[in-house]
Amino acid sequence: MPCIRTLIVDDHPLVRDGLRSRFARSDEVMVVGEACDGQEALEKVQELNPEVVLLDINMPVLNGIQAAEAIMDVRPDTIILVLSMHDDREYVVQLIELGARGYVLKSASAEEMLNAIRAVHSGGVYYSPSVADALVNKPASPTDSLTDREQIILGMLAQGLSSKASAAKLNISPRTVETHRRNIKKKLGLNSMPALIRCAIDCGLGSENPT
Repeated sequence: MPCIRTLIVDDHPLVRDGLRSRFARSDEVMVVGEACDGQEALEKVQELNPEVVLLDINMPVLNGIQAAEAIMDVRPDTIILVLSMHDDREYVVQLIELGARGYVLKSASAEEMLNAIRAVHSGGVYYSPSVADALVNKPASPTDSLTDREQIILGMLAQGLSSKASAAKLNISPRTVETHRRNIKKKLGLNSMPALIRCAIDCGLGSENPT
């Protein structure tokens, strides 16, 4: 069976070295490259065409969330498996919305990481147990179901900003903004622009000044 081509993305050399050593003992995973930040990850994805990207969240230049969004824009078939020390629901939901197929904690054993890579590569999903527990918690209010990025875009909508203007402020593509808007409509069950704007204002999002 061909090895799963994997790119390791983490800003700590010791973490990357440790992961490479773990996978070197497996005949299922082949590390095709490494990256120390989100921008380098984006470049390596385009250069090396990995099947799975093992992606950290807290990194310089582009963080994991920004990198995931950029990777999905240019290589939507890439499988993103998040590797993080955080199991906060906010991070998990946001990355799932961006297309991540799994979320495994850095404290996971070598066997769990291999299981996670196998699962996402075969078309499934994988979440470490504490991450799965975080996903079970139901949001208390409508906009709590939105990711941070979606809340910002909803606030911009309430301020009257177009998709192009919102994209320029957030340094993303207008197409990505439109995708977020569709997700917002679906999550909130609101189809009209006035209803979306009213919801944003009622939840205090319209007065935000996102950067």
